[in-house]
Amino acid sequence: MKIAVFCPNLIGDTVMATPTFRALRQGFPKATIVGVIKPTVAPTLDGNPWFDDWIYFDRASRDRSHWALGVIRRLRRGGFELAVLLPNTFRSAWLAWMGGIPERVGYVRHARALLLTAKLAEPRDSAGRRVPTPIVESYLKLARRIGCRADSLRTELFTTHADEAAASRAFESLGMDDRRRIVCLNTGGAFGPAKSWPVSHFAELARRLAGENDLAILVLCGPGEREPARAIARAADHPRVVSLADLPLSIGLSKACVRNSALLITTDSGPRHFAAAFNRPVITLFGPTHIAWTRTYHPHAWHLFHPVPCGPCQRPVCPEGHHRCMRELSPESVFRAAMRILAATEMNLPALQVPAE
Repeated sequence: MKIAVFCPNLIGDTVMATPTFRALRQGFPKATIVGVIKPTVAPTLDGNPWFDDWIYFDRASRDRSHWALGVIRRLRRGGFELAVLLPNTFRSAWLAWMGGIPERVGYVRHARALLLTAKLAEPRDSAGRRVPTPIVESYLKLARRIGCRADSLRTELFTTHADEAAASRAFESLGMDDRRRIVCLNTGGAFGPAKSWPVSHFAELARRLAGENDLAILVLCGPGEREPARAIARAADHPRVVSLADLPLSIGLSKACVRNSALLITTDSGPRHFAAAFNRPVITLFGPTHIAWTRTYHPHAWHLFHPVPCGPCQRPVCPEGHHRCMRELSPESVFRAAMRILAATEMNLPALQVPAE
């Protein structure tokens, strides 16, 4: 059997899909499973045991083979019998239909019902509004719909030898010797500026963690986040607060840094999910986004938020202009949570999910 799995378009969603990928492989151990995925997101899954090959799809790519026509041609040549559509877009269903895949399973959204052969409906309340449901569970329902047994909700990632070597070089060049004492910070995200925690807050937190607890602080970043990462390290003004901003960046490097750290403190962005996938402690700073959508049931996760009357608004830019949900989430409350979770981890106790004080 040949199965085409249309993967999510964001890094965090891709990590939350890993229980589904695992269930598909376990349910179809002899099948050829090919992922249809954005080339910029694919490194998230490097080293995985679930996929046999990739078909890259990206409308903005300079490589025309990644455009819709090239993808359709590869799907037709591949002779796929089943398409599993994790994105809820019309385009993903259209590509599977145009690719000649006879069985297509997905959620009924965005006017694509006629393109699906196995249809799932999202839960809604009495007013017809979507009920916040963890994405990891929604994805798993697709695997169950085609007869796969889901063994757990545990997310899972892997690092390659090259990833670990890149992390070792980064740690050495930045003077970080004791990996047990590394705390990673992560800001930004593809969603929009509403998720961002102020640079000054991150800097104050980093300075206290390094100065009062002898921790090494590593600020992670993507290619578009180099300057905020530099600004955090610069404003912290402490020799043990450094960033990746001036090093060669990759998803694999970020994964390996998180895997080798004692704690990740992050906004609600893609790298947040690396911690759960590697079973590392994580504090996530929530503002405009609803926690229920991205809950992963990681036992060493703390979710911090500052309640405001207008939130969570699920908007990429603060519609009120004040950004209180993130600005008023204080460095002091995050610092206290970090101390508690590090102490709990050292004593092998499970962490809790609590609002910030």
